[in-house]
Amino acid sequence: MKVMNFVSNIAMPLIILLIVIYGLKEKNKVFDTFLEGAKEGLEITLSIFPTLIGLFVAIGALRSSGILDIIIHFLTPILNVIHFPSELMPLAMLRPISGSSSIAVATDIMKNYGVDSSLGIMASTIMGSTETTIYTIAVYTSCIKIKKTRWILAAALTADLVGMLASVAICRFMS
Repeated sequence: MKVMNFVSNIAMPLIILLIVIYGLKEKNKVFDTFLEGAKEGLEITLSIFPTLIGLFVAIGALRSSGILDIIIHFLTPILNVIHFPSELMPLAMLRPISGSSSIAVATDIMKNYGVDSSLGIMASTIMGSTETTIYTIAVYTSCIKIKKTRWILAAALTADLVGMLASVAICRFMS
C-alpha cells in the first residue's frame, strides 16, 4: 500500500519532469510551448463559455419549474410496465443534460434509500454507464464550430437510454 501511495504522489511531478526533459532533448522551447498551449486553452474556454452559460440557465429553469415532476407523473404508468423505478426518473432525465445535477440527484437517492439499497446501486450503475450527452455534444461541437450535428444527439441519447435500461435490468438480475 505504501508503494501505491508513493507512486500516486510522484506520478504527476514525474510526468511533468519527463515532458520537460523530452522538450529540452528535442531542443524545444518548453515554456514557450506551454504558454502557447495555455493561451489556446483559454481561447477555447472563452469560445465555449456562452454555450455553458446557456446550458446552466436551461438546467436551472428545468429543475426549478417543476416540469420534471409533471413528466414523471405522466410516465409512471409506462415505467411500471417496464419495471423501471420512478424514483430513478429525475436521474434518468438529468443525466444526459448535466453532470452536477445528476450527481446531486444520485446523492439524494442514496441518502434517502441507502447506498446499498437496490435504488442506490441502480443509481450508481446508471451514473457509470451513461454520459452527460447534451453537455458533451454542446461543448465539443461549439468548440470546433460544428453547426449540424445530424444524428449525433439521437444516437447518443439512444445509447444513454440503453445504458439506463440495462443498468436497471442487470441490477435487478444480480440482486
